[in-house]
Amino acid sequence: MPKLKQLNSPVNLSSTLFPVNRLWTCLSVLAVILVVTTSSSSLAQHETGADLLGGERAFRDYCANCHGPDGDLISQVDLGHNNFRQPYSDEEIAGIIMNGIPNTPMPPTPRVTEEQAYMLVAYLRSLGERDNGALSGNIARGKTLYEGRGKCMDCHMINGKGSVLGPDLSSIALVRSAAELEQSLLEPDSEVQPGNRFYSVQTSNGEMVSGRLLNHDAFTVQMLDSNERLRSFEKSQLVSFGFSNPDMPSLATGYTQQEIADLVAYLSTLRRGAAQ
Repeated sequence: MPKLKQLNSPVNLSSTLFPVNRLWTCLSVLAVILVVTTSSSSLAQHETGADLLGGERAFRDYCANCHGPDGDLISQVDLGHNNFRQPYSDEEIAGIIMNGIPNTPMPPTPRVTEEQAYMLVAYLRSLGERDNGALSGNIARGKTLYEGRGKCMDCHMINGKGSVLGPDLSSIALVRSAAELEQSLLEPDSEVQPGNRFYSVQTSNGEMVSGRLLNHDAFTVQMLDSNERLRSFEKSQLVSFGFSNPDMPSLATGYTQQEIADLVAYLSTLRRGAAQ
């Protein structure tokens, strides 16, 4: 059996342990980097579709009442286009959402969690990115289109001018965002408010009557027909009756994207009763 070689000098433990100390130092630094990276990554994950939807809901619940559905009711602030009174980081905006701005009308929102605040920030940032690819509408051209070739006044009223057959648009920008207005122009049947539903009946003598539904129950129906006349029918005397699609045509055909943008720009100015 071979003999172990005897060491001629004692082992220098300090020199042997030094690399181990360096290893622990490196691991500690790596741990800090991982924590910071994980924190940043978790915030970036809010830019998923589900979290952007959560941010949109938070905006409607906590922000739209003062800032409006498009975020542009406050002077010098346009949240929908990411235009603030000064440049803010995401962290600063989240802090303002939660804590408000002292000595200003911007109040704190204690019910909003930090996670919700960052979802809201991600939603606002997504609006700005979406706007970069959108056409810029011309208000004057939109007004001309509304009053002229678009024939919008045949059904709608603005500040007492037009028809009562369709929804009154005098304050439409207070309740509909620009995106919602555009959808209504392109897909008018996609969302119809209860007060704007249309109804059609056929009388026993064959007359077909359509118009905006005012009221109905198990026995009668009242409506405003296409000639803006108030009509009332007993359902037992009708051959058929039921809801129908609004007479508003889609502007998806016959109008350019620029014309749609112009019309949306004009409708977005209609805010009768808004606080100045």
